[in-house]
Amino acid sequence: MKTQESTENYLETIFILGLSGDPVRAINIVNELSISRPSVSVAMKNLRRNGYIEVDNDGYITLTQSGNSIAQTMYERHILISDWLIFLGVDRKIAVNDACRMEHTMSQESFSAIKRHIESSKHMFCLAKQQENA
Repeated sequence: MKTQESTENYLETIFILGLSGDPVRAINIVNELSISRPSVSVAMKNLRRNGYIEVDNDGYITLTQSGNSIAQTMYERHILISDWLIFLGVDRKIAVNDACRMEHTMSQESFSAIKRHIESSKHMFCLAKQQENA
């Protein structure tokens, strides 16, 4: 299922906020994204209606299996692409901003190819370092 960039951003933000182990509430998303409370409220309603999140009686937000799957995909793309750009010499702030845009538009085929290349390059770098130290 194809999702919109804003949906992916909200799901990724909920995922990242949840990594701390603390419960996620709408106000956390407001603060993290610097978006108005009404905008987040509408987004949470849409995410819940589409089956991406659940909200309990205390207002705690959790990702459903489908929401978590999308969030993890976006998070992996974001981390890998931003780290790669930083490694290539791009300023950290620019790399993070570019990765945020790229993660939503890149096909799975292209992302997988980049990921394989990076992993292969890391492997080759480690082998060269081992030979250098031998």
